[in-house]
Amino acid sequence: MQKIIMLGTGHGMVYDLYNTCFVLQNDDKYFLVDTGGSAQIINNLSKKKISVTDIHDIFISHFHTDHLLGLFWILKNLSGLIIDDKYDGNLTIYCNDEVKTSINNILPNILPEKLVEAVNSKMQIIVLHDNNTLKIADREFTFFDTKSRGNKLYGFETILDSGKKLVFLGDETCNPLLYDRIKNSDYVMHEAFCLDSDADIFHPYKKNHSTVKSVCMKLKELNIKNLILFHTEETHINNRKELYVSEGKNFFNGNIIVPDDLEELEL
Repeated sequence: MQKIIMLGTGHGMVYDLYNTCFVLQNDDKYFLVDTGGSAQIINNLSKKKISVTDIHDIFISHFHTDHLLGLFWILKNLSGLIIDDKYDGNLTIYCNDEVKTSINNILPNILPEKLVEAVNSKMQIIVLHDNNTLKIADREFTFFDTKSRGNKLYGFETILDSGKKLVFLGDETCNPLLYDRIKNSDYVMHEAFCLDSDADIFHPYKKNHSTVKSVCMKLKELNIKNLILFHTEETHINNRKELYVSEGKNFFNGNIIVPDDLEELEL
């Protein structure tokens, strides 16, 4: 079974939601994509009955706090398990060079030397380059530079067992240079910071983010079957799904999915 387990769906300054991160599950294999910004990552994994010992592959899209800092809570948890010989196998982190530098700079400054040594005995960091294809959790992923307007940001695409194409675009508005890559995709994961009616409140464009309307208008001609929207504000937490889908369907012909934290999407 292949599914996306959304551990968090919020942007970088949410409190009741968790920052956007998720697990791609392929039968009994788990591929963690981003880690949020706090120890809540451990709790949310546990709520989905996923132990940190089940995690052997992690992709960090970029070095912003709400995507990277949860990693250090995972490493802290793993360090004790490694010392007690309770973590089988190794941990591979896939990221760009900016993220690798951040990890290497932060880790020795927040964990005792003994724990850092334990982590480093099991962890390897693979630096990604544009259009690298790697096999992870029994599936091939092609990673690509999203041509971000800010810090270096990577996304990926993969073909599912069903033959359907899944694309993850990180947390910035899709650069038009990527339209040829994502057109005709079955699933595209794209950020949507807020409703268009709330743009004057949240100012998404100043942050290289989108509204639901702007995403849907820009992608409507690309024949995308399912548009998964995430990395949102939380003021509409109780009816966010309904409001976002309602706005988006006026501008997008495909299926719009607005997942909640801890929701599972079967692919």
